[in-house]
Amino acid sequence: MSLRRFYLVMSVFGAVVPWIFFASFFAENGYDIPLFVSGLFSNGAAGGFSADVMISIGVFWVWSRIDAQQHSVRNWWLVLPAGALVGLSFALPLYLYFRQDIYQD
Repeated sequence: MSLRRFYLVMSVFGAVVPWIFFASFFAENGYDIPLFVSGLFSNGAAGGFSADVMISIGVFWVWSRIDAQQHSVRNWWLVLPAGALVGLSFALPLYLYFRQDIYQD
């Protein structure tokens, strides 16, 4: 399997797995966004993990924007909604998939 294909497979996996959990939450609670956000910080473990991921996605967005400009990575902007609607598990391999495209020329 090529590295590019690996990144694509991992981006799909990174989108689907979190949404299995999100869908379960929304099926049980409806689309109650304030409840969802409060659940992210419902205890110390969840809060620490949530803060870690939110800080990491922010740093990733800044770094990937600069890297995309330096390497002329197309479709960089798609990591913004990928990170906001799913998380780093989707946005990071998706960006690496786009970035790998520059080596295919």
